[in-house]
Amino acid sequence: MANSNSVDMDPDVALRLFEEGATLVLLGVPQGTELGIDCKSWQVGPRFKGVKMIPPGLHFLHYSSVNSPSCGGEIGPKTGLFLTLKPKDILLANWDPKEEDLDFSASQNEEEVSRIRATLQDLDPHLGPYPYEVMRKWVSLTDRLSDELANNLQPLSGRICAFSDVIPELQLRHTKDRAEQPRNDTACQSMKEGLNRLPRMKQREGTELRFSVIPEKKYPAGATPAEITQCSLDLSYALETVLEKNHELQPLNLLGELQFAFVCFLIGNVYEGFEHWKSLLALLCRSEEAMRKRKELYLGLIAVLYHQLGEIPPDFFVDIVSQSNFLTSTLQDFFQFSSGPGIDGTLRKRAEKFKAHLTKKFRWDFDADLDDCAPVVVELPEGVTVD
Repeated sequence: MANSNSVDMDPDVALRLFEEGATLVLLGVPQGTELGIDCKSWQVGPRFKGVKMIPPGLHFLHYSSVNSPSCGGEIGPKTGLFLTLKPKDILLANWDPKEEDLDFSASQNEEEVSRIRATLQDLDPHLGPYPYEVMRKWVSLTDRLSDELANNLQPLSGRICAFSDVIPELQLRHTKDRAEQPRNDTACQSMKEGLNRLPRMKQREGTELRFSVIPEKKYPAGATPAEITQCSLDLSYALETVLEKNHELQPLNLLGELQFAFVCFLIGNVYEGFEHWKSLLALLCRSEEAMRKRKELYLGLIAVLYHQLGEIPPDFFVDIVSQSNFLTSTLQDFFQFSSGPGIDGTLRKRAEKFKAHLTKKFRWDFDADLDDCAPVVVELPEGVTVD
């Protein structure tokens, strides 16, 4: 590996990782490829053949192919995958130049893996050590994310891609099918007409991130106008619906999903991860009744956010059009609810300390006048009218 700013490791830790750590043997990765594990990445050198001394547990391997300097040296979109490694594991992959991806099928060949294990000492000079200096950060960003949950959330293809793999909704393989579509040989009269002419696209099956679906309607069927308004001010009903459908047995797994989405965005460059992170955060922070009932969920949320917000610049969430900060407005609701009646004392104090920490570190003002004093406009179900 090149450009690695390693730090000195405790000799006892180094010995333990050498004896018990897992090894990723990655053969044929082109020189110049950007490759990383967890929170660290490098540019692959000519002698690179993998990573050694990896602490057992959940990890995120990510890489981007790079054109040769003669072709401009452009960096391709990032691909990543979550891996669960056991002590002394050896995971073997070969680079597929056609797909510009790692092929892990060789890991299923026990004979090949045994051969690699027998020659591991010869490979050792070509294996870069795991960047142990980022281990603490990685654990803090994924301590709620179990192996099983990560496997359930990542695409069936096993790859998390920065750019979605999309295909047309209508394949139009036959001339007759194409003839039935609107003609595109005349000039568009409007932007809307131009957009309507574009083919409708969808993600290729098996490449979708399998996030929990947040209901568009935040109220139960048959709700009265008053109930609809209440469910729009307090999103507890929508939150309980998400928990019941996706994390009924382990509600705290919702925090793991929040961490999964954040890692996909922060390290994997997946914008969909950022959007889902925002949606989950808004759902959690604006659920007043759930905050009274689910103390452990919200104590965990504060801890998760404490570590996540340390990884991003304070002005990142500012909308360049309105200059409104999504995060401050969302957390403003959270801090307002957490200081309300019926909130557990431990949660209230933890929220107060978290608010003070964010105010000092980022200079965010959570006590500014709330825009929520304006009337809340809600969509009524069909057939429901207000006299």
